[in-house]
Amino acid sequence: MKLPYKFEERMKAMLGDEYGEFLRAFENEPVYSGIRVNTLRRNAHETVKNAFGALESIPWCADGFYADKSKISGNHPLHLAGLIYFQEPSAMCAASALPIDEGDFVLDLCAAPGGKSTHVGAKLKNTGLLVANEIVRSRAEILSSNIERMGLTNTVVTNESPDRLAEKYPGFFDKIIVDAPCSGEGMFRKEPQAVTEWSLEHTLSCGERQKNILSSALQMLKPGGMLMYSTCTFAPAENEKIAAWLAEKGMQLIEMPELSMLTPGRTEWSGTDTDMSRTRRIFPHKNKGEGHFAALFKKPETTFISVEKCKKKRKSKGKNKKSVNNSALEAAAGLYREFESRVMNVKLDGEPVLFGDRLYLKPKEIDIDNVKVLRCGLELGIIKKNRFEPSHALALALDKTKLKSCINFAADDERLMKYLSGEVIPCALNGWCAVCAEGYGIGWGKCSGGQMKNHYPKGLRLTL
Repeated sequence: MKLPYKFEERMKAMLGDEYGEFLRAFENEPVYSGIRVNTLRRNAHETVKNAFGALESIPWCADGFYADKSKISGNHPLHLAGLIYFQEPSAMCAASALPIDEGDFVLDLCAAPGGKSTHVGAKLKNTGLLVANEIVRSRAEILSSNIERMGLTNTVVTNESPDRLAEKYPGFFDKIIVDAPCSGEGMFRKEPQAVTEWSLEHTLSCGERQKNILSSALQMLKPGGMLMYSTCTFAPAENEKIAAWLAEKGMQLIEMPELSMLTPGRTEWSGTDTDMSRTRRIFPHKNKGEGHFAALFKKPETTFISVEKCKKKRKSKGKNKKSVNNSALEAAAGLYREFESRVMNVKLDGEPVLFGDRLYLKPKEIDIDNVKVLRCGLELGIIKKNRFEPSHALALALDKTKLKSCINFAADDERLMKYLSGEVIPCALNGWCAVCAEGYGIGWGKCSGGQMKNHYPKGLRLTL
């Protein structure tokens, strides 16, 4: 791989005697892939091990494993049912090191495609609140689909700029992740396009953009809250220098014991005397992964954080524009609750919200008026001519222990593969019925006369 001259020059000055080994990693070393097991699913580790055999653990992520993506297909039923998430091994370090308590309010500010959000969601165990934000609409839609597949029910997906969110939610979140847009140097081996787009000037402009994003994040963080900052670049202008800038604002760098096996950041790369030994770097010549940087901060309980004061919180102007009148909402919620009592063993908690003809259960803890929302919690289903039709997201949020009406198949059962390809399959039940793979919800069907009409989403169907 031909690397930019100025990049090589800077890395040689940074690494000194290690530079040759670093350069060889771009020429000879394998590029690693990984999966993360979704611990929201009951007995997920055991199920994944039974399906794929023993896998090599990723040292900085208890639920992460090195895996050959060519051998573990995205079309495997366990992937479709949300038991695994394909993720760059290095990218697992940030959410691993962010302490999460059940009931926390967490924001992933630059969340697409959803690796860190779904990791945090698993640690929250669908308690508290997770807001996953992405400013680019097309990427926010991918984020939303991954949130759905992994079975997160307490998650709101937003499509806003950081400053707009800061206006709405000052001092609201216990924990925030900023996996900042960066120059992407750490991904040169996997994304050759990043090499052609690189320039030294771009790393500096990324640093300024990162400060703007972090300024909004600090406004939204509660006193005593924690901020995880991460990038996939080697550039000090985007790593140690940003960490030093946060320290100058009053944020306290704290230890990350989960990442103790990784290389500490270097104080001399920060341009200040702020100790960088608590930050962590991943280098491809030292670890099985691409370039990454992570730093964890705590906002003091009382110390003033010198960021631009956020604007006055906008007053709500009644209901969200997409919402509807109370009578329609009550009718829709009643149809769902009737379905719930017939088909499920659990009563789901949340605030019913109707967007057009789609019914959601929104986390009660958050006001979403005047916010661009793609997914306001768990999508329950659609109202069609005074009938309730369950959503794919609802199936993915359940397992067979929560269902009165379901059929369960082994992952390698031919009938399951026929279902996933859109075919009609035999079923002795009547009415709506969930289809499970190894006990995990994967879709819906409607049964009568010994057969199941297939309701697996057409856009997801497999070609056998």
